[in-house]
Amino acid sequence: MKASQIAVSILVMFMMAEVSVAVTCSPLQLSSCVSAITSSVPPSKLCCSKIKEQKPCLCKYMQNPTLRKFVASPNARKVANTCGTPFPKC
Repeated sequence: MKASQIAVSILVMFMMAEVSVAVTCSPLQLSSCVSAITSSVPPSKLCCSKIKEQKPCLCKYMQNPTLRKFVASPNARKVANTCGTPFPKC
């Protein structure tokens, strides 16, 4: 592979990473996960996609006392793991 091709590949990966980081943090986006977190219902595909989307925001939600008990619950972590999105270390 030529140096110019490598540089373009690196630039594309960097741009993709920047796009994935630019998420609007909104706890309402996790509303599709409420039933999975508060009961033993498996998470829906929508719930899993929203957890993946909101993962960069989870630590921010943990700082909010109202959201913390919801987001930090053992069942919320279980749902995130089931969705293939391990909870971040905050």
